[in-house]
Amino acid sequence: MKQERILFVTGKLAEYSLREILEKLAPQAGFAYDITVLNVQVAALMHVPLVKRRLTVPAGIDWVMLPGLCKGDLQILTDHFGLPFKRGPKDHFDLPEYFGQEGRPPKDLSRFDIEILAEINHAPFLSDAEILQQAEHYRQNGANLIDVGCVPGESWSRAGEVVRMLVDAGHRVSIDSFEQQEVEAAVENGAELILSCNHTNLDWVSKLGVEVVAIPDIPSDFDSLCDVVDQLVRTETPFRIDPILEPIGYGFAASLERYYRARREFPEFEIMMGIGNLTELTEVDTAGINFLLAALCQELKIHSVLATEVINWARSAIREFDYARRMVKYAIDSKSLPKHIHYQLVLLRDAKLNEMGQAALKNLSQQIRDPNYRIFAEQDELHVMNRDGYWKGTDPYQLFDQFQAANPKELDAAHAFYLGYEMSKAVTALTLGKQYQQDQPLNWGFLSQAEISALERRRDQGAGEQCGPR
Repeated sequence: MKQERILFVTGKLAEYSLREILEKLAPQAGFAYDITVLNVQVAALMHVPLVKRRLTVPAGIDWVMLPGLCKGDLQILTDHFGLPFKRGPKDHFDLPEYFGQEGRPPKDLSRFDIEILAEINHAPFLSDAEILQQAEHYRQNGANLIDVGCVPGESWSRAGEVVRMLVDAGHRVSIDSFEQQEVEAAVENGAELILSCNHTNLDWVSKLGVEVVAIPDIPSDFDSLCDVVDQLVRTETPFRIDPILEPIGYGFAASLERYYRARREFPEFEIMMGIGNLTELTEVDTAGINFLLAALCQELKIHSVLATEVINWARSAIREFDYARRMVKYAIDSKSLPKHIHYQLVLLRDAKLNEMGQAALKNLSQQIRDPNYRIFAEQDELHVMNRDGYWKGTDPYQLFDQFQAANPKELDAAHAFYLGYEMSKAVTALTLGKQYQQDQPLNWGFLSQAEISALERRRDQGAGEQCGPR
């Protein structure tokens, strides 16, 4: 069977490392290849009109791969050359992964089993505009139901009015209160769930005709929860169970055991978990906590969670849990590890690092013939190079002094600002173990922010093919 032959198009400075990669990859992936180096220094500066003008396709090529950052409509090239053109990954170091995944459908993360209740904490202290804004923020980030959190020990006369406002805005709403007037007003205005019910309010809350969350009188008293459940069953009150997740240091492990016990003893009833007691009360980034709790809920068939975003380190907790519930659903349904699904919850560090290596960096530094600085972050050092030299070290201030001394007239204010910005990103990448690529934003998972690179700004301004502002 004839191997397909792929033409890889690149720029001058990437040729060396691309050849190294393809020498190993092609036999493994089962393709033959040619490499064409266009007369452009930086592959990321390619665009369709430039490729159309400069590219010559050798005979016997089945399709052409362009750099992932190449701009423009590839159909123009396909029509012009008469064979398919595709974009590769943004970084050619990712080619092994690209060919490993080629032809495989993307993971289906549309499905989930766990409903998110997002609490508006201390709603009586907020304006209507703030309440609506917070509710919409939660909905946009994956919440299925908005929980109106009241203030314990106080009575809020506007509970019903605010619930109606949220319902009219298209939200499903629950009320979080033990105060009878607040709860009754909320239910009259469209609240579909009451948080919560134990022996202190069972006599009247069970008469309101909506679903309640059954909880123990005190978290450790599982028998009281069982008694509440028995009475709710007798009165035919719809309910779900929450054995109460307790904070670390206050019975966390024992509370997990109660969730297992609840699932064993009540296999037919719905269970809810209030996850804020862990995310809000544990001084650690919340994405990992949310994922582990989502996995626990998925395995125990806990189909709803109450989440909050009060403290700053939990400010993205709703969206984190939304990603987590989809990932655990996929992993458990497909009987596979929750790995290589997607990287949206890998926030602090990157899933992998691509490094050119010292030999490739040295080779690259010897090829550069222009004054533009190339910056790399690998081997625990910053690497900066242009036609005047190659500098490396850990202190960006010292590096700046060194390459400025080599050609002090080259740096205007705009270029110095650009280099400072890029080296700041590079130091961050080294510190955290992230991939740094000049003129590209760092990857922060779902928190990543798009940015217009210096390359794109120059290209839009018609300033040619240089790397970085001049």
